[in-house]
Amino acid sequence: MKGQPDVIAALNRLLASELSAMDQYFTHSEMYRNWGLEKLYERIHHEFDDEKGHATALIERILFLEGTPDLVTRDPIHIGADVPAMLQSDLQLEYDVATALRKVIALCEQHQDYQTREILEKLLDDTEDDHAYWLEKQLRLIDLIGLPNYLQSQM
Repeated sequence: MKGQPDVIAALNRLLASELSAMDQYFTHSEMYRNWGLEKLYERIHHEFDDEKGHATALIERILFLEGTPDLVTRDPIHIGADVPAMLQSDLQLEYDVATALRKVIALCEQHQDYQTREILEKLLDDTEDDHAYWLEKQLRLIDLIGLPNYLQSQM
């Protein structure tokens, strides 16, 4: 099925964001593991896998719409130097992705591409209700119990 060129281009922009998120989560998860923060490693590695699933869904849709997935382009990533900076960087990434998803969902509405919209709505739900919410909770825990207690709980 031939898709709209601007929808395919927008999906490729989203793909760049998801691939960058994969890179950032992968790096952060390995940093956590290296520091002995196994709980953070496991959760952020899980987020890496989720982002890989998001990228896969976008690639499949681009191909279905007879487009060519751009696996080279990436958004800049922001690697934190410590746990709060890493969590904040990941949260900002999720906020940025959510904003981009909303814009592309609106574009799909304009083109009456409801199937692509439905795929993106699932990604948005995962981004907001799982990823961003969990990161917000971690930053709130650091504020409530202090960084040393938080880090101890993540070993």
